[in-house]
Amino acid sequence: MMLRAAGKRLIGAPGIRPAAAGDSSGAAMAVAARRGYHERVVDHYSNPRNVGAFDKDDADVGTGLVGAPACGDVMKMQIRVDQASGKIVDACFKTFGCGSAIASSSVATEWVKGKQMEEVIAIKNTEIAKHLSLPPVKLHCSMLAEDAIKAAVKDYEAKKTKAAKAEE
Repeated sequence: MMLRAAGKRLIGAPGIRPAAAGDSSGAAMAVAARRGYHERVVDHYSNPRNVGAFDKDDADVGTGLVGAPACGDVMKMQIRVDQASGKIVDACFKTFGCGSAIASSSVATEWVKGKQMEEVIAIKNTEIAKHLSLPPVKLHCSMLAEDAIKAAVKDYEAKKTKAAKAEE
């Protein structure tokens, strides 16, 4: 909530009052505004893309569930793959965590759409972190996104292998 309010103060959204003098929460917000999150983080946090879930039992869906015990962030990313072409046709996520984790998930789902499986496993956390201009203390969020992509691909491939063995 604090990140959302700070973002709205930064962009001057209507209905958000400026911090009053002597307001301790205002002082904290001023510090957050000065340090600031990059506008892409604020955008993806305030307007996350592809939030939702697919049926995990669908044969064309891969699900990756990853977490970071140190900070409590949990990320579930799902991909829907066109079985004929091997392209990811859709992606969605649900994340319990900080604004940087939500933004990293949102960016990752945007980046995987329309790409081949081999391409998406090459997406590195450093690329996500650089795109969002994440500070060093938030790099674990982009690592979670990378891990979630790989876990979703691995789950899809395991389902595909299991289905192929069942047909034999």
